[in-house]
Amino acid sequence: MSSRSNKNVVPEAKQAMDKFKMEAAREVGVDMKENGYNGDKTAKENGSVGGQMVKKMISETENGMK
Repeated sequence: MSSRSNKNVVPEAKQAMDKFKMEAAREVGVDMKENGYNGDKTAKENGSVGGQMVKKMISETENGMK
């Protein structure tokens, strides 16, 4: 039996995370559907969105430390 670890720790944050993901997708030029199936995207496309999200989170954290 496999366990999934991609659950939001704060369920109320789902809408904000979805908005953040869409913003990152636009920045890297990936056309994602807001409320729909995005499983047709390649691993490269999905990875670029996730990578952009991480870059933005790191940048925000670094700016907060200054």
